[in-house]
Amino acid sequence: MHPIRSHSKNILTFERFQIPYRVFGKGEDIVCLNGVQQSMAMWLSFVKKFGHYFRITLFDFPHQGKAKINSGPNSVSLDEQVGILHAIIKELGIKSADICTASWGGVVALDFALHFPQYVKRLLLASIGIKPNTCMKDVILKGTAMNKHDRQAMADLLINSFGDNLPQTLKNQIIIQFQSMSEERIRAFSEHGMSVIFNESLDLVVPLSKVTKETILLHGENDKIIDYKDVKSMAKQMPDCVIKIIPKVGHFLHLESEKVFDTYEEVLLQKNIRANRASV
Repeated sequence: MHPIRSHSKNILTFERFQIPYRVFGKGEDIVCLNGVQQSMAMWLSFVKKFGHYFRITLFDFPHQGKAKINSGPNSVSLDEQVGILHAIIKELGIKSADICTASWGGVVALDFALHFPQYVKRLLLASIGIKPNTCMKDVILKGTAMNKHDRQAMADLLINSFGDNLPQTLKNQIIIQFQSMSEERIRAFSEHGMSVIFNESLDLVVPLSKVTKETILLHGENDKIIDYKDVKSMAKQMPDCVIKIIPKVGHFLHLESEKVFDTYEEVLLQKNIRANRASV
């Protein structure tokens, strides 16, 4: 099999934002949404696995990767994030897509599915639950109280609290990321954390009972941020939702172990993947 290379790489100017995006492969559409302080780079191993069978779109929200805010406030609302996703889909002429997400990206996808259901085939939401657990709240409060210039301590707090299963290379990348983050991004990160605590429950942000699209929740057995009981509560509120427990991984799923891709393959039309594989 030949390596997967992006056949479209551009920057979308949308309202007050500049949003970099990349498109890989051909076939039915998958759009991937990052979690907070992540970037589209987190999906490159996913692209390597599935880019021969699907057209996969990656992009960065504001405060991620090389995305930029041209004007206005530093904070970015959920409505604006949904608007960015809609603009990307319209820009690329996507008719309907499976939307795969990590962490907070799942909240954006759920709200998008409410406002623009015609563009959503299914939702595959990884590491999302009704609310952060006690451990997560404690880390958010500790993080916001830290000296904003002590970037090493911030990175260590995140890694030691939730990222113990990550490969060392990714731990090093997190450290480098925090060291290079601007004060604006640090402030946005803290504000997001406090808003998560303030909202308490995801259903206060997105009315889950109104999300009618088929939804698959991927939950790491060792997730230290989201409690399984809250994932179950979330699933019960949604009309068409199932949970898939991924053994021996935590909140960061495929970044911790690529064996998680076995579950993605099971969900993403396995028979089509096998048929396409035979023709490659």
